[in-house]
Amino acid sequence: MSEVTGKLTVKNESQTFGSKGFRKREFVITTDSQYPQEIQIELIQDKCDLLNNFNIGDNLKVSYNLNGRKWISPQGEAKYFNSIQGWRIEKLADVSNAVPNNPAPVMAEGIEDDIPF
Repeated sequence: MSEVTGKLTVKNESQTFGSKGFRKREFVITTDSQYPQEIQIELIQDKCDLLNNFNIGDNLKVSYNLNGRKWISPQGEAKYFNSIQGWRIEKLADVSNAVPNNPAPVMAEGIEDDIPF
C-alpha cells in the first residue's frame, strides 16, 4: 500500500466503457513539496463514488496501488503501461489555517539574546 497527499486540482466525471459497464474516474492531486507534482489517479468500478464528497482545493490523502501491464503491439514490440489506482481517500485539515505544532519561543522582556549569529 502506498499513499500520496496533495490538493485536489482536477475532478473528472465517471466514464462507462463496454457492454458490461466498466466504470473509471480520473482525478489529479498536486503535491505540496519543494517540486510539486501533478499526480493523476484513477478509481475503478464502485470506487468511482469515493470522490463525490470532495471539492477542488481540498487537501487529500489517497491510498493507492501501483499497477503495471505489458502489451504487445501488432509489430511485436513490447510496451509497458502503469496506472495508479486509488482505493481510499481522506480529507486532511487545511494547512493554511492550522496552528503550528511548535510555535517559536517568546523571549521575556529585558532578556538579551546572546546567540552570536
